[in-house]
This record gives sequence, C-alpha cells and structure tokens, in this order.
Amino acid sequence: MLSNPIESLNTEQRNPRSDDLDVLSSLEIVQCMNMEDRLVAPAVGECLNVIAEAIDTIARRMESGGRLIYVGAGTSGKLGALDAYEFPPTFGVDPSLVKSLTAGEGISGHRSPEEAEDDESLGETDLQLLQVDANDAVVGIAASGSTPYVVGALRYARSIGCATVSLACNSNSVIGRIAAIAIEVVVGPEVLAGSTRLKAGTAQKMVLNMISTGVMSLQGKVYRNYMVNLVPSNEKLRKRARAIIQQLTGADKDAAAKVYEQSGNDISTSVVMLTAGVTAEAAAEYLRQGKGRIREALRLAGAAG
Repeated sequence: MLSNPIESLNTEQRNPRSDDLDVLSSLEIVQCMNMEDRLVAPAVGECLNVIAEAIDTIARRMESGGRLIYVGAGTSGKLGALDAYEFPPTFGVDPSLVKSLTAGEGISGHRSPEEAEDDESLGETDLQLLQVDANDAVVGIAASGSTPYVVGALRYARSIGCATVSLACNSNSVIGRIAAIAIEVVVGPEVLAGSTRLKAGTAQKMVLNMISTGVMSLQGKVYRNYMVNLVPSNEKLRKRARAIIQQLTGADKDAAAKVYEQSGNDISTSVVMLTAGVTAEAAAEYLRQGKGRIREALRLAGAAG
C-alpha cells in the first residue's frame, strides 16, 4: 500500500510563526491567523491549470450523463457534502447527479467517523453501494492526502474507469498518486499544528467553489454571471429570480414578474421570452434545442445574446 508517514506531512509540522499561540492575546491570535490565511489564495493560484483540467473532465462526464461524487473524511468530507448540497438550489441540478460520501456517514456507515476513515475497504464499499460506474467522476478530498477511506474509494473508482480527481494539501500525496488528476494545494503548517480545518480547509473550500461553479458554467447553468437555474424555493429566492430577469433584459419590475409567471417560474425561459420577443412555448423550445444554454437559445431565436 502507498503511504506517507504522518510526521513527514507538511500539514503536520509546527508553524514557527505561531509558536507562542498559548500566550498571545485575542487580538494577536486573530492577527496571526489572518496573516496565515493570506497564504491560501496564492497557494490555490499555483494550481489553477490542474483545477481547470479537473473542471473540464468532470463537465464532460456530466454532459454524457455521469455523476459527480465527492468522497472525504472529517472536515474534508463535510466540505464535499456542503458543495454537493449547493448544486440543486443554486444550479437547478437533480440531486441524484451530485453526491457526497463522508467516512462513517456513507451508505454502509455504522461505525464512528474516526474509525471509518481508517478503513480503506469502506471507501470502496460505499461507492459500490452508490452504484458508481465508469460514467461518473469521483473527487477524493483529504488534507493529508493519505486518508485510507479516500484512498480506497479512489483506487476502486479508477479501477472501474471513473474519472478520478484528488484534492490534498500536501505534495506527492498518496491520493495524488492514485487519481488521474491531482490537485495539491500546499498551504504550509497550520497556526494550530495539525489542525487542517484551518488553512487546508479554507484551500479545499476555495477549490471546491471553483470546481462546482466551473462545471456548472460549462454545463450552461449560468448566463453571463447570473444563476439562471436557481430553484426559487422561498420568497427571497423568488425576488432574486425576478431581479435577475430585470437585470438581464432591462424589463421593469411588473413586466419581469408577469413573464416570470407565464414561464412557469423559470428564469431562462423568461430571459429568452423578453429578449427574443417570443412566447413561453417558443422560448422553451429554443432552450431545449440549445441544451439549456441561453446564448444558444437566443442565437436560434435570431436575437442578440
């Protein structure tokens, strides 16, 4: 089995800049943490090419009917679950198309998360129970890059032909040697040694934000820089939907509200209706032909996008 001794990991080292953390004042603590947090964005910036490669790969799989599945343990698992949770309300994606598995909380999980993350076979079992196949993309998340649950999941996913991506915060990680695409954001030692919920967790969240937003933009779930497929499940979101229609079309509040109702509360249909001057039925057909992409629907309708 591939392994990296935990004591050798960058994320486990002592940070000399926070050596006196236990005697610092509250202001000094937050100043120290703020300075360390400033290192995260540049570290992510070093990985943009490989993040873009991951986005392209995942988008192709989803375009062909595959799913995106995040796998992690502890904070890493929770971050994957959070990103997966946001796909349906933000982008109108069927919840079955984006899944997350967290050690100890997976389909087979009856043990504590702490125990489950050490079981490589459980990562494989949870993917099998999710009926993962070669059409899917699996993203394994582990700050250390060596969590057995994630190792097992990625090893199995790659063996059956899934697209595989790893996200770690150490270089030459175990999961990076298994996955076809390895994202390794090296943020350095934590303010609190080994507490990877800090800089490492922040880096993982930033990368996952990029992956979800990038994949959905390539899937046509975004028009200009608006969430045109958001699910208006409460009044705040219904107001946001109508405001988006106004901003994209220049329509006044009443016109936007009227068309939004006629469209069946669909932002994309409303935008095509108002921009192209067509009925809800025609707008929906142009969107169908354009695979949900507003720019393509407007081109088909003979209107400027």
